[in-house]
Amino acid sequence: MSTAEVYLDRISDICGELPETSATGSPHPTYTVRGRAFAWFLDDHHGDGRLAVAVAPGPGWQQKLVARGPERYYVPRQAAGRGWVALRLDRPGVDWAEVGELLRRAYRAAAPEHLAAQVRVSA
Repeated sequence: MSTAEVYLDRISDICGELPETSATGSPHPTYTVRGRAFAWFLDDHHGDGRLAVAVAPGPGWQQKLVARGPERYYVPRQAAGRGWVALRLDRPGVDWAEVGELLRRAYRAAAPEHLAAQVRVSA
């Protein structure tokens, strides 16, 4: 199994724990809740050579995350104006707790209030 396949499985497992989440598309699945996208798996998307997970974590997070770690975070060109940010998974030492936190934060931003309330994120 390739690294990309292993990472895709891990992301799918994390997203699968979130209420009413579904995944569509290949080779870059999009994760949705009630039809609203909150995450996207990227493997050499448009030949950029990156392995990443893109999320829509809510207002203000895009700039904060890129400023905090520009070597790990970037703004995906095709979703730049919509607040999406991508975390590179092709860097050494992927922090899966951080990946999970990002996915949960993005889920909460996309989910209806009653579903979002079922998912905890740190402050």
